[in-house]
Amino acid sequence: MKTMTSVEAQNHFGLLLDTAQREPVSITRRGRPVAYLFSPQDFEALTQGKSNIDTQTSTAQLLAAFRGSGKGGSAARLVAEREAERQREA
Repeated sequence: MKTMTSVEAQNHFGLLLDTAQREPVSITRRGRPVAYLFSPQDFEALTQGKSNIDTQTSTAQLLAAFRGSGKGGSAARLVAEREAERQREA
C-alpha cells in the first residue's frame, strides 16, 4: 500500500487519484493514518463481497492498514458502516 502525507495528497492530487486506481493509498497526518483512498472497484468488492485476485490483495492490504490505525476495523464493520451510509442517503 502506498502512503502519502496529507500535504503530498493536496499538492499532488492527480497523482493520488491515479495511484488509488492501482492500489489503496494511506493518507497520513503527523505520521498517523487519517484516511484511505481506493478505487471504486475495490470499494464495491469490499462492500458487496465480490472479489478477484487483485482486489483480494488490495482489500486485504486496506483492511490490514485500517486495523493498524487503532480503529479496530474489520470487513464486517466497514460493510456495516457503508450500509448505514446507504440507508441515510435513501
